Amino acid sequence: MIDQNSASQWATLSVATFNMLNLALPDRMFYANQTPYSTQEYRRKVEWLGLQLSRLNADLIAVQEVWDETALRDAVANSHLHYSTVQAPGAEQGATGTPRNGLITRLPLEDIQAIQTFPAGMSVPIPELGEHSGFERPILKVRVHTRQGQVLHVLIAHLKSKRPKFLQDEEGNALEDRDDPRIAARAALRSLVMRAAEAVALRAMVVDIRKQAHEPLILMGDLNDGPHAVTTQMVAATAEVAYDRHARATALFNAYDIQTGAALLRDVAYSHVYQGFAEVLDQIFVSEEFMPDSRFNLGDVRRVDYFNDHLNEGHDRIRSDHGFVRALLRLRMKTESGLDLRHRSPA
Repeated sequence: MIDQNSASQWATLSVATFNMLNLALPDRMFYANQTPYSTQEYRRKVEWLGLQLSRLNADLIAVQEVWDETALRDAVANSHLHYSTVQAPGAEQGATGTPRNGLITRLPLEDIQAIQTFPAGMSVPIPELGEHSGFERPILKVRVHTRQGQVLHVLIAHLKSKRPKFLQDEEGNALEDRDDPRIAARAALRSLVMRAAEAVALRAMVVDIRKQAHEPLILMGDLNDGPHAVTTQMVAATAEVAYDRHARATALFNAYDIQTGAALLRDVAYSHVYQGFAEVLDQIFVSEEFMPDSRFNLGDVRRVDYFNDHLNEGHDRIRSDHGFVRALLRLRMKTESGLDLRHRSPA
């Protein structure tokens, strides 16, 4: 357990998640139904994003909706902060089809993988569409080292949205009546099943990481559902801990729920507003090494902050339509922890 009185043993680490809302280069067509950014719009967007990055000033930032890695680098340059790694795998020469996830970090990077295909046995049939066997937006799987030498596994996700999945042909023409409420409900069902399938596949990745190397894991991103929604809990399996004492080994915990500092647990904790309803879609989950009462504890979550004032300032595509979430973590200095989680039994 954590010794709260020994401040000298602690080092801090800040992590954040940031949906950038279609970050693309000027004059670049990203969606067929959206006008490309003009040079002036692009300049305003990367300047605004840079300002938000400077406000976050996190050691590791998970980003979503990146069409062009060059644009991400421009946004980081406008933060006037130094980061050793700025990557959006799949968007180096411009992404096609869907935007990509990215990573901004000061930490030494050991490995980064963009994973699109579901683990074996995880594909699911979608009504009228066939098998769903891959993430629409590839998951980033990252292994980094903190300044104190602790290895961290990071998963960056952007799961399927709740937007109804209507049938269309290869040219994007509608194949069904979108004004029919029964068809709209079935289209929403397709999206739900797709998001659930992606959640289960992501869960499989979490379990594999935790069973192979019992090192801390952080999951961040736009999960397109609330922290207690069924699809989110498919990934985290937090509720299983109450029924199975062994479940902690592969469970993930909502950073907001387990913060130990002077938390402001009020109604300001939301990251998206849809039709007047505030939601938490952008989330940070951590493994049990950040649970204060875990016998495998290496640290804790001191506080979680939501940057969402801009959501109430009107909507335009220069600004993001999501709030940003930042967590301040504490890690015990590795030389003083006396723990080696690599040899821990999953049981």
